[in-house]
Amino acid sequence: MANNPTNKGNNKKKQKHQVNQDSEGANGDNPEVWATFDQSFKQVQSVLDRNRALIQQVNDNHQSRIPNNMVKNVALIQELNGNISKVVSLYSDFSSNFSTVFNQPDDGEEPKNGD
Repeated sequence: MANNPTNKGNNKKKQKHQVNQDSEGANGDNPEVWATFDQSFKQVQSVLDRNRALIQQVNDNHQSRIPNNMVKNVALIQELNGNISKVVSLYSDFSSNFSTVFNQPDDGEEPKNGD
């Protein structure tokens, strides 16, 4: 009985490791899946790069203390806010896609375990 909790802990680690191996075997070889993930990360990086440029422009405008540049900052900051929402949405979609793709092998493995 004293060994059961330890064994259960080890079994959980083994099961987690097995799921990771199975997921990699099932989806790690699927170039379409990785192309989709790569595209998602590129979209996020593009928006983040744009945000970096916007933040720099806002800082430059603010430091200039020119009234017209301060007015321009309003639109720049609105674009930044929209971009932040876009990044959140992209990460949410990515997370959902990731979960879907890597949970599929679990369903497909059940019949294999039953053999």
